[in-house]
Amino acid sequence: MRRTSRRRLLAATLFVASVLIPVTAAPAATVQAVTAGRSTGDQDPAGGHGPELTARLDRAIEDTREQAGIPGVVVGLWMPGRGSYVRATGVADTVTREPMTVDPFVRIGSETKTFTVTALLRLVDDRRIRLDDPISRYVHGVPHGDRITLRQLAEMRSGLFPYTSDPDFIHDLLSDPERTFTPREVLAYGFRHANTSAPGTRFEYSNTNLVLLGLVIEKVTGHQLADVIDRRVIRPAGLRATLFPYGTEFPEPHPRGYTDQTLSGAVADATDWNPSWAWAAGAMISNLRDLRRWAEVVATGKLLSPETQAQRLKTLPTGFPGTTYGLGIFETNGWIGHNGSIPGYETVTVYLPSEKATLVIMINTDATSDGQEPSTLLARAVTAIATPDHVYDGAVVTP
Repeated sequence: MRRTSRRRLLAATLFVASVLIPVTAAPAATVQAVTAGRSTGDQDPAGGHGPELTARLDRAIEDTREQAGIPGVVVGLWMPGRGSYVRATGVADTVTREPMTVDPFVRIGSETKTFTVTALLRLVDDRRIRLDDPISRYVHGVPHGDRITLRQLAEMRSGLFPYTSDPDFIHDLLSDPERTFTPREVLAYGFRHANTSAPGTRFEYSNTNLVLLGLVIEKVTGHQLADVIDRRVIRPAGLRATLFPYGTEFPEPHPRGYTDQTLSGAVADATDWNPSWAWAAGAMISNLRDLRRWAEVVATGKLLSPETQAQRLKTLPTGFPGTTYGLGIFETNGWIGHNGSIPGYETVTVYLPSEKATLVIMINTDATSDGQEPSTLLARAVTAIATPDHVYDGAVVTP
């Protein structure tokens, strides 16, 4: 595998490089645009978007899927007053040719960050921590930790080296993708490098930041991060199919996930790879119904005080036109939320306040197309048709 491709961070991030998965002809859409997303258990009396718009969305999604070499795609779009659209197309398994359906569980990669930061912000509301506390107050051994605040970690402006960019980490993970990593183990890969910038001066997407925030949550609460997120975030949000795995558990049904992030560069089935290395930055699992609900919860601050939500949404430039980043959340041309990428899977979960619209995309590959994430290509194609004044462009790429 090319060195540049191997250094693109294995995911749980917004970022990837470029190799296509070879996919043979897949079946056409297996679920029609549905009123209410009945397959997901939701009810939506608004109905579908109408035959013309539905046909345009069908064509755009299928064209993008084929051009980007995506095995299977699930798209959900809900727009009050205009209707709903839920579609599954392609295959969940490239060997058996089992069709993709609208109700599988998937790994959500970096969307985990929205859950971790929500748990952190609930502690802010409880007055148990302050965003401007230094990380050194809670975690020892962080380079220049006395100058780096929790806010800067959540904003991706800490200046700490991303452990997923360390060559030894990449080699160790890809040599044994079923290995269990502890948070301290992954941080050690990053801490042996000098900080990349002074705190607060530059946006740099880094899983190191979120692993540290996970440790803060555990330190303050005295409980495992998975338990805190379940009790303080998942349950209050009314999510029934979302979990923070303790190991390699992956509920059924789920599609097989395919990645080109291997030592040889060959495409591999990453379905059962251990997500422990991503932990607070990218280990979680969810489904379409829950992500639809979560998009509005996180974007509107339903679990937070108005003051804390306002701080969360105070986004700053990323250096990439059209996209700004707040506290574990981004804004791109009006859409608020996050995307996720982890070997084998990508997702997008965003909410457009101006139209109270929700978009969720789930796919079973993270291999890029012409250097772009396939989930971004899909989200852009869908929004160009459905919300042409607010075209999604959440592609933040690595240096």
